[in-house]
Amino acid sequence: MNFQYKELAQGRWFEMSLMEQLGNIGSEVSRAINWKNKSNALNSRKSLERALELIDLTISDKKNISRLREILRTREVLIDFFIDKNSFKSTDLSWQKYFLNFAIAARKNR
Repeated sequence: MNFQYKELAQGRWFEMSLMEQLGNIGSEVSRAINWKNKSNALNSRKSLERALELIDLTISDKKNISRLREILRTREVLIDFFIDKNSFKSTDLSWQKYFLNFAIAARKNR
């Protein structure tokens, strides 16, 4: 894989807590949503790809094994929202609320 976040893939990502990881993923998801709402499909797609890259790094992080089901489901529903039929009826707001909670939790734990 051609990592866009090379430094994170080399180890720094695995030093972060799950809350920090999901908060960072949420930043990319928010960017993807913002670009989508500005009708900029290319930048939205790039942000989505970065979010998926970070999710894949999170999946590969051994400390997250007990949360693997949720992380994998998040990946599945995110792809459904941006690329497929949105079978799960996700909304921009539901994604932003979901990830905001992780960002807040990560800040509290610093």
